[in-house]
Amino acid sequence: MSQANSLREMNEEQLQAELEQTQQELFQLRFQASTEKLDAPSNLKKLRRTIARIKTIQHERLLQAAGSES
Repeated sequence: MSQANSLREMNEEQLQAELEQTQQELFQLRFQASTEKLDAPSNLKKLRRTIARIKTIQHERLLQAAGSES
């Protein structure tokens, strides 16, 4: 199963928790990158994309909820 599908199966609370955890991981990796102790620089790109996926899903749900209210 793709990562986006697994994220879509989460409820809002789980999705928000995943976003916060991923942002914290990204912060830690950026800190490691600044001190030149980063093992896998590709992880920065992966985490940024994961954050974008989560925010996209949250935005889609927001638009869907707003559309159903009309």
